[in-house]
Amino acid sequence: MSNLTLAIGRPTIIDRIFTRRLALDIVLVVAGTALTAGAAQIVIPLQPVPFTMQTFAVLLVGTAIGPVRGALSMLLYALVGALGLPVFASASSGNVFALPTGGYIVGFVLAAALVGWLAQLKWDRKFLKMIVTFVAGSLVIYAVGAPWLAASLGMSLGQAIAVGVVPFLIGDALKALLAAGILPLAWLGVAKLGKGTED
Repeated sequence: MSNLTLAIGRPTIIDRIFTRRLALDIVLVVAGTALTAGAAQIVIPLQPVPFTMQTFAVLLVGTAIGPVRGALSMLLYALVGALGLPVFASASSGNVFALPTGGYIVGFVLAAALVGWLAQLKWDRKFLKMIVTFVAGSLVIYAVGAPWLAASLGMSLGQAIAVGVVPFLIGDALKALLAAGILPLAWLGVAKLGKGTED
């Protein structure tokens, strides 16, 4: 009889290292939330959207632990922030739906699910596909975040893109390159341990 697990679909890299089981899934979801909260504190203050390492953490978590656990991790991140824990950028918190930047946090949930799904399709094993994976995840975050920002602050979508997307493009490209180097190398390491060949 198989173990109860939150993970569905093909294994991600974490499943090659650890056996899927519910207790571990819960630890991974909480760890993903903690990593995202920590990355949110690496801040370059810009207005109205600060530059942080959040998006890198979100996409890394989704890729490593898969779509379901990744999305749950980001939902937990939004929840603990809404409950008042200082997990958002610059140790802030609040109701995601009331924050001008709340759309980005909602986008985190969708992006983690998308990159997790692409990882299950083995897109995290090759340099170029890993770049595409991170770009796709970033686009999802922007697609929710920028219109939300515009509606919240009473600006046009063009203005929201100018302040909530354009300043982050170079940083996101660098994050994608970093991930494209890390994940395929991690897969090579897992394969050398004899854990990366099955599906």
